[in-house]
Amino acid sequence: MPRVLILGGTTEASAIAEALAQDARFSPMLSFAGTTRAPRPPPIPWRVGGFGGIAALADFLRREAFALLLDATHPFAAQMKRHAAAAASLAGVPVLGVLRPGWKATPGDRWTMVADMAEAVRALGAAPRRVLLTIGQKELGGFQAAPWHDYVVRSVDPPDAASLPANAVVIAARGPFRESDELVLLTERRIEVIVTKNSGGTATGAKLAAARRLGLEVVMVARPPPPEMPTVDGGGAALRWLEDHAATPRGV
Repeated sequence: MPRVLILGGTTEASAIAEALAQDARFSPMLSFAGTTRAPRPPPIPWRVGGFGGIAALADFLRREAFALLLDATHPFAAQMKRHAAAAASLAGVPVLGVLRPGWKATPGDRWTMVADMAEAVRALGAAPRRVLLTIGQKELGGFQAAPWHDYVVRSVDPPDAASLPANAVVIAARGPFRESDELVLLTERRIEVIVTKNSGGTATGAKLAAARRLGLEVVMVARPPPPEMPTVDGGGAALRWLEDHAATPRGV
């Protein structure tokens, strides 16, 4: 019964945990980064918090006798992905990345592609606008450099007030979101532009369809470079990878 460590915090990680809870061939554990204050408890053993770097994660893998590692962290968790690849190599543990496909613009979209959050701030321009920020909490501080805009900040947990830009209203909400609800939000809040990261997936993609219908601009922050590890694009492929490794003796 190989032990499997899942680095999670995503829809894909939750789906994998649900599947493995029903599979007696594996002994899984799900690890949350701790960025969400009250993660939904999975049906398998779980932990919250970082590991303390590459060497510490490698030690954890060896000490807890994990045979397989799944990196199903957020597409923008670039440092964690690098650490997972390096730690797995140090510990001699096979690793697989689970990376959902990014969103792609379709006819009718008004996307402004930017490389990072600083460029996203500049893309908003010098004229005051009403902006919906759906970027997570860590990057909010950069928008303090553009206090002439009015911001609506949507976040799973209420962010630290010190990180908020001026003229910001916070909406605490957790996806998935429906297109009809996004249309109401964008209309009632008189949003003119959305700033978001290219996270992909369906849980938060409805805002893009709503923006398309309303003809709104979307400032889309590109993903960081992909992880240096074998990667699949969904939980189903990850489960097949686990099955293949469970059927193959170590060292073969």
